[in-house]
Amino acid sequence: MKCDPTLYRAAPPSLAVKPRLIRHLFLPPLVIALMIGLGYLGFWISEHYGIRSLGENGERQLELHARAVESEISKYTYLPSLLELESSVSKLLDDPTPEHRKTVNEYLEGLNRRSRSRAVYVMDTTGRVMATSNWRDVDSYLGEDLSFRAYFQNAVRGQPGRFYGIGSTSGEPGYYLAHGLEQQGKIIGVAVVKVRLEAMEERWQRARLEAFVSDENGIIILSSDPARRLKSVRPLSDETKERLARSLQYYWFPLNELIPLARERLAEGMEKLTFPANAELVSDERAISYLSQTRPLSDTPWNFTLLTPLEDLRRQAINQGILVAVAFALVAFLLIAWNERRKVIATRLAAREALQEANNQLERRITERTTDLRASNERLKGQIRERRQAEETLRRAQDELVQAGKLAAIGQMSTSIAHELNQPLAALRTLSGNTVRFLERGQLDIASANLKTINDLIDRMGRITASLRSFARRGDDQGRASLGKAVEAALQLLGGRLESLNVEVHAGFDDVQVQIDQTRLEQILVNLIGNALDAMQTQPEPRLWLEGNTADGKYRLRVRDNGHGIDPEARKHLFEPFFTTKPGEQGLGLGLTLSASLAAAAGGHLGVEHPAEGGTTFALSLPLVSPLPAEQP
Repeated sequence: MKCDPTLYRAAPPSLAVKPRLIRHLFLPPLVIALMIGLGYLGFWISEHYGIRSLGENGERQLELHARAVESEISKYTYLPSLLELESSVSKLLDDPTPEHRKTVNEYLEGLNRRSRSRAVYVMDTTGRVMATSNWRDVDSYLGEDLSFRAYFQNAVRGQPGRFYGIGSTSGEPGYYLAHGLEQQGKIIGVAVVKVRLEAMEERWQRARLEAFVSDENGIIILSSDPARRLKSVRPLSDETKERLARSLQYYWFPLNELIPLARERLAEGMEKLTFPANAELVSDERAISYLSQTRPLSDTPWNFTLLTPLEDLRRQAINQGILVAVAFALVAFLLIAWNERRKVIATRLAAREALQEANNQLERRITERTTDLRASNERLKGQIRERRQAEETLRRAQDELVQAGKLAAIGQMSTSIAHELNQPLAALRTLSGNTVRFLERGQLDIASANLKTINDLIDRMGRITASLRSFARRGDDQGRASLGKAVEAALQLLGGRLESLNVEVHAGFDDVQVQIDQTRLEQILVNLIGNALDAMQTQPEPRLWLEGNTADGKYRLRVRDNGHGIDPEARKHLFEPFFTTKPGEQGLGLGLTLSASLAAAAGGHLGVEHPAEGGTTFALSLPLVSPLPAEQP
């Protein structure tokens, strides 16, 4: 059988490339179009259900805040009718004498103060104010003719007068409640209470609540945003504007209309409004959308409107739309990637053996590198153990040096302490002998006085030896110390040298608690004060200053003397071990080195200053246990 070679001929290259080219040209725009469409659909659905949920929550908020406004308005309704029970008011309306007017003025003043209203006043049937609570003020209503006010006209006819307006005298807005005063079935006057409702606006502002109250004319009389106040929520006809202008209900305000950039009705009493970010401008690039919910206030012709910003909801809806679009793009990308993976799976199968060989080589190299790293780790552990042993040895050596320095300081002070003890001992020998003779003679009073003196001398000797024993003890690395007690112990320990040199000590520091062992702080102070005494040996009028202040959570104590100072060459080696400017038998050169080490171990610092007026100042800074407030300059 002879085969036709045309049956096994490969397809032309142009036929294989054409579907691939079409797929590459039309697939990306199609994916982008679907991604945008699904993103917008996700945005619309999220915004729709978000507004529904926000409206349900807003209904509860609307009811809560509306009832608060109704409660604030109604709590003063009883007050005008209360004046019918006051006989002085009826007497004034029957006989308007100055005595009656003064009595009613004082009564209304007290009533206004107790009720915390803005003003309480009484008018006769012609609308003239006969008495008022603000009769002492410059802008008093006394004698004013308010017959043009709607609340007076309603009250004089026996109807409740409810009115919100701006005062024609003071220009101050307020809510007026009027009641006709009856006597024997006849109205003889009108009682009016004016209250201010701005407290509700302040509460709304503190709660970050967007809300306003509009009256029967559609004028916003209360608003959390002052820019919306006295604007109309609906268009006003020319007749209405003329009527409001004649009544001076809103004084001379223009009563512009609050026109939203966009309005969309969602349900009964619910709208979607868009206002400019700046309420004073008619249009603004930055617009803010609100969910507006309105309900009438009971017992008044007013309406309460709650504005809920939709910016957060819109951002959330945008995020949801972006999330849907990204999710679709991710799914599309995964499908495209899966399709491409099918094309290269054969190539991967062919390269698997090569990859396996490369993986084996990599594992061998990792094993070799792990062995090297393990050996390096063991060497590093050995170095760490050696370092810790060296640190422990250094710490023990430091403690021994601290103790040696203390014992050296004790040796230097032994002469002065022996001198201190010799004087009480000599006095004890004399007093004890005299006491025996006084007892033999029967002079018990003098003998008792001598025994008390002996007891005081023994206490003094005990304090001297106790301070020496306390100074010789080893201290802990951690603890808290009283600066006042440490200075007192150091001065007592060096008391003999201070008296022999006749040193004048000036103390100006606070008794604070610092983070250091008490004994170590005493040793630092003994070293610093002892060095100061050595520097003032030849000074005719030696003086020692101990001054301190608080800075950055630390207390800084300065020990200053007026001695000969330190020459510039010695300043370079001042804190080096075994460096000293004293003769060999007077010092080892470890005092300042150990003191600086003790301060650094406690988290502090020891430094030196060289004042221009002479002498030397050592500054010791230590952390505070309870930081004090910084000193005032």
